[in-house]
Amino acid sequence: MADFFKRLVSGLSKTRDNIVSGMDSIFNGFSKINDDFYEELEEVLIMGDLGVQATYDILDDLKKKVKEQHIKEPSECRQILIDSIKEQMDVGETAYEFENKTSVVMVIGVNGVGKTTTIGKLAGKLKGQGKKVILAAADTFRAAAGEQLKEWAGRAQAELIGGQEGSDPAAVVYDAVAAAKARHADVLLCDTAGRLHNKKNLMEELRKMNRIIDREFPEAFRETLVVLDATTGQNALQQAKEFNEVADITGIILTKMDGTAKGGIAVAIQAELGIPVKYIGVGETIDDLQKFDADTFVNALFTTDSKEKED
Repeated sequence: MADFFKRLVSGLSKTRDNIVSGMDSIFNGFSKINDDFYEELEEVLIMGDLGVQATYDILDDLKKKVKEQHIKEPSECRQILIDSIKEQMDVGETAYEFENKTSVVMVIGVNGVGKTTTIGKLAGKLKGQGKKVILAAADTFRAAAGEQLKEWAGRAQAELIGGQEGSDPAAVVYDAVAAAKARHADVLLCDTAGRLHNKKNLMEELRKMNRIIDREFPEAFRETLVVLDATTGQNALQQAKEFNEVADITGIILTKMDGTAKGGIAVAIQAELGIPVKYIGVGETIDDLQKFDADTFVNALFTTDSKEKED
């Protein structure tokens, strides 16, 4: 875990340069706490992709605490701000129930966000916990999706159902549910298409799959995760909102957190949608996909002592 923290610290370096250095120059550059001080902070937070809603909530919290605690020094606001960001992002303890129950996890996301790779990594992690995993290749529209999933299934030693391009996604899910029940699998991971440009079709397709799972596997615990690419910043937030309109989203997986200055989007998603970020990806290997912990994330973001700059 310490190793992952190190990777997270270095992966968040661009976001840190984008947000934290701006904030620190405000904390150190102002001699008193006034409207200008708050306005500058607001600008840095919004520009850092924390989103308008989260920014207002964080600053309201800060103002309240400054008043209550009679704080006069701008530099004393740093820790309060950090704690407030953590509060905004708290997802509670129930986030990973599906790991300990017989469950069906649907994973959706638009092309190019790293969805299939993420499912492969998740399968590998679950396998590492001693779980029996079955993968359903229900993204039958993207030519390479089935092939890609096959490769990951091999690595994770998980059985793959489906994978033929152009086959009916609902039929794949039906077969996968039957296989999961017959083989007493712990987790069924379904790779699902996420074509937001055709919402009506997507909605219908998801509904069809959900009906099959409800009917054939009513006892299964259900989870629906959306994979988003952190490098797209506010676009990722928009996608999350749109997916939330067509499906009952229970969690977010943020990929490509390394190498983006827009890591603040993790805060925006939780604050504006109230949907927890459950995993983040900071690289290519299975170990680079980790459970998301707001405290760890914010601590890594605000770490100043080990500036691991990559030139």
